Amino acid sequence: MEVPSGEGGRTIPERGATVPGAPRPPGLTTWVDVRVTCADNVRTDEVILRRAVPAVRSAVLTDTAVSFGVAEHAETRYVIAAAKAHVPTVRRSTGGSGLLHGPGDLAWSVVLPRNDPRVGTDYVRAYGRLGEGVVRFLAERGVAAAWVDPPGSFPEYCLLSARGSVLAAGEKVLGGAAQHLSATALLHHGIVPREIRRPVLEEVFRMPEREAKRLTSLRELGIEDPPEQLAWKLAARLADSLGPS
Repeated sequence: MEVPSGEGGRTIPERGATVPGAPRPPGLTTWVDVRVTCADNVRTDEVILRRAVPAVRSAVLTDTAVSFGVAEHAETRYVIAAAKAHVPTVRRSTGGSGLLHGPGDLAWSVVLPRNDPRVGTDYVRAYGRLGEGVVRFLAERGVAAAWVDPPGSFPEYCLLSARGSVLAAGEKVLGGAAQHLSATALLHHGIVPREIRRPVLEEVFRMPEREAKRLTSLRELGIEDPPEQLAWKLAARLADSLGPS
């Protein structure tokens, strides 16, 4: 497995492995982290972004945490509420507002050099193109999904805000994605929750029940496969969808 190295000689732990049978365009690194905390997942994406080489990755999260976008204030109400509820928080390098993560959630990421033709001039609006692999992954499990305009009904929660695009399954929101364009590369990463933790959403985000009902999860859609198996398939479909540069 090719393992990205961080600054100061730090190496990302070899929790994952290359995806068997996944397409390998020249320079495209594809792997899975089968057990990673939310904070380590964010740090790993930042390491890959700094390397600025084509990469696809999926991960299974192990903890309950709240991530929030780079422009969000550290004193934002839901960040303070998370601390009071003893829920760890982590700032992403990408945009957007708050997002609740939990054990078994699938995280995924794509990193492409800024001059890679797969980035395109439309990258800000290319959620459907860059996230096509997630749609294919769900279709293989009998779930029709699509990247659509966000509902804009609850700004504090990233999947219900008015920014970017969201992954919809029918009338409900399943997942989302965010971006960070550096001087050398694009990071496009997202999340697909295993389940919706509505009591935590209410406690931390003060999310009304009508808003929480807009959300869905893999389990609610009938996908009960072990998260580790799902992560392998998700990484493979992401690699398929990118294809050669």
